[in-house]
Amino acid sequence: MTDGPSYGFDTLQIHAGARPDPATGARQTPIYQTTAYVFRDAEHAAALFNLQEVGFIYSRLTNPTVSVLQERVATLEGGVGAVCCSSGHAAQIMALFPLMAPGRNVVVSTRLYGGSITQFSQTIKRFGWSATFVDFDDTDAIKAAINDDTRAIFCESIANPGGYITDLDAISAIADAAGIPLIVDNTSATPYLCRPIEHGATLVVHSMTKYLTGNGTVTGGVVVDSGKFDWSASDKFPSLSAAEPAYHGLKFHETFGPLAFTFHGIAIGLRDLGMTLNPQAAHYTLMGIETLSLRMERHVRNATEIAGWLETHPAVEAVTYAGLDSSPYKDRLARICPKGAGGLFTIALKGGYESCLKFVDALEIFSHVANLGDTRSLVIHSASTTHRQLTEAQQVAAGAAPNVVRISIGIEDAADLIADLDQALKKASA
Repeated sequence: MTDGPSYGFDTLQIHAGARPDPATGARQTPIYQTTAYVFRDAEHAAALFNLQEVGFIYSRLTNPTVSVLQERVATLEGGVGAVCCSSGHAAQIMALFPLMAPGRNVVVSTRLYGGSITQFSQTIKRFGWSATFVDFDDTDAIKAAINDDTRAIFCESIANPGGYITDLDAISAIADAAGIPLIVDNTSATPYLCRPIEHGATLVVHSMTKYLTGNGTVTGGVVVDSGKFDWSASDKFPSLSAAEPAYHGLKFHETFGPLAFTFHGIAIGLRDLGMTLNPQAAHYTLMGIETLSLRMERHVRNATEIAGWLETHPAVEAVTYAGLDSSPYKDRLARICPKGAGGLFTIALKGGYESCLKFVDALEIFSHVANLGDTRSLVIHSASTTHRQLTEAQQVAAGAAPNVVRISIGIEDAADLIADLDQALKKASA
């Protein structure tokens, strides 16, 4: 199909990027389970390897099933291109890889998934990179954290675990003034609830493992390129603006224009880092995306009802859901997430750490897993699991204090979920 502004989200989530298989007429995108592809002739092969022609070489780089997924996610996010990879964590490294170099830094929000905090505070040091953590409600602190070595700003649209909503308009204005890209993790919101590129984001990343796939079957990540950043405006991004030795001096931005980052992600990122998404995982994710809007509507409806009920429960000290009138971030909903605050939030229990453990163990419908965004309702005590490696101060800053439980509301019957939460809270506070 020809994608265009006349098509709505519900149509694009099913059709974008997909065409009947030319060999068989298959309507659903086939799983192209192949390592390599036969070249038409020697000249064709040379043109592909020299980036003079777009096509398929080797499945570490490109695969027809994965290509459909890349086009679909890019279309839904309003980007010009996308690069899929093996996980959300891989996507974050893939996003930074063309931008960073030893001695360079990235300014990141304190409100991030615990694994991301570890990746930014510890792992990237091995590349010679560093991260400065800042409260993104303090715009002056963000500006002060940026220096001559800063190459990006990173945040989540709806932060995991607390459901905090970032003021993307304010953050993108700071990034623009500094001449650096804004990278937004849109995993918790999905493009159905939030489109960060419309708020000034340069790159959007996802853990497709979560809401995009929606069925808890595969891991995957994606980097979406807005195509709007001028990589040649300064000498800060030589990987994209300067001559690339591996391609006989080709300059990615000069050659590929708005698609420079996307082509670099495939031709350099996937080629050398090898964080490849397998075609079967891409197939599962494509099927999941076909029902994304339907699922997100139910996630939001259930979460709004359940968070409101939890807020009145005597065992609950606080609920962080941004869709509640009591939330300090409720005013950002209409601007950043006009269709709702998602299905993820936390609750603080009056009984503290031990009460949280009893609560998690007593739940019956909710699954105790290290995942979110599933059709099933999920729960985890972040301080003892996903955020365990952080100090208590870091846990509190990330919204994962010891008395806090993260809840990912699924698409089951809301009354059943409330009943399960009620019996578990009674046992936890007994």
